[in-house]
Amino acid sequence: MTLPAPYYEHAGITIYHGDCREILPGLEPVDLVLTDPPYGIGEDGGQKNRWRTGDGRRKDGPLKYQKMDWDRARPSSDTFAQIMSMGERCAIFGGNHFADLLPPSGGWLFWDKNIGGDFSDGELVYTNFGNAIRKHTVHAFKDLRGGKDRVHPTQKPAEIMTWCIRQADKHFKPHASTILDPYMGSGTTLVAAKQLNRRAIGIEIEEKYCEIAARRLSQEVFDFSAAADGQ
Repeated sequence: MTLPAPYYEHAGITIYHGDCREILPGLEPVDLVLTDPPYGIGEDGGQKNRWRTGDGRRKDGPLKYQKMDWDRARPSSDTFAQIMSMGERCAIFGGNHFADLLPPSGGWLFWDKNIGGDFSDGELVYTNFGNAIRKHTVHAFKDLRGGKDRVHPTQKPAEIMTWCIRQADKHFKPHASTILDPYMGSGTTLVAAKQLNRRAIGIEIEEKYCEIAARRLSQEVFDFSAAADGQ
């Protein structure tokens, strides 16, 4: 299969604009698939733009987003099989939404959002790492000014993606050098990969988010200490 021209390509980071089901067959397998697929709960429009504070009062959320319908349905079991075939190791956010579509696993990760209110306490990350269950705590809006700097309704802090990569690193010598995110969104997985000096590929069906991701990567300051630590 002939791949489309990259939407963005620089310093080992590549973005493809399109449907991952059409682009994945043209890619070579990678070390790690790290992704946050649509959960099928309508969050593409930021439906949870209000939440309840600890004292029970309702509070406006940080932003409202354009309804784009990319979160109207979950990926199919065939799509998950295609995604998992691309990586020696896989980490999939929202794994509890896909438990009936993924192979059994005891090696889950847990992101403690440390946020309270009506938000979930955290998110479950399905993996095929075979590790014990591990937890990492980082505020859901870390480095995002309380959510005001979020450019995507399900955007995660780069730190949580970095942590997932480091968990995968335990199964590679010296580390997972190539990372794939077939549901790239605003590109946080790629930002984390760049910070760790890894090669990465992102695929995103919404051109708006390809543009945002490319801009984030162009502005990203290279973190030499993080890269050295990742070695």
